[in-house]
Amino acid sequence: MKLKVFTITMLAAALFLSACGKSDADVAKAATDKLAAEKVTGVTVTVKDGVATLTGEVADATVKNKAEAAVRSVEGVKSVTNSVTLKPLPTPPPVADDKMLEGTINEGLKKAGIEGVTIEVKDGEVTFSGKVDKDKVMKVQEIIADAKPKKMVNNLNK
Repeated sequence: MKLKVFTITMLAAALFLSACGKSDADVAKAATDKLAAEKVTGVTVTVKDGVATLTGEVADATVKNKAEAAVRSVEGVKSVTNSVTLKPLPTPPPVADDKMLEGTINEGLKKAGIEGVTIEVKDGEVTFSGKVDKDKVMKVQEIIADAKPKKMVNNLNK
């Protein structure tokens, strides 16, 4: 009889203690507050049955991992599903059309009074050859670099 009463008492105590746990709303609020304290922005937290789900978009993986670690440390969070995405990297400006690139470089060389340089452009890569004075090589490279080619190949004879 004593064993039966003890078992029922322990079962009731366990049910009472589990019912006194934090609600999902309380855990979500605590997780949101923790993210704010850690200065993590762009992340939203929802909690269901103690499982925190993170959504949103952040600049890099460091912020994504920081958000997960912060929420994981909140009392009442059993596990974290990190569905945060990374913002796409900015796309580089388009490479100029080959003919346009060649024209820009030739015009720059002409303005600088540099002769004897032959320019070939293929797929944004500039190969320059010819013979110029040693003191003008840097200026030739500067003019070509200002046109923003994908690559420069120097075949100049100095």
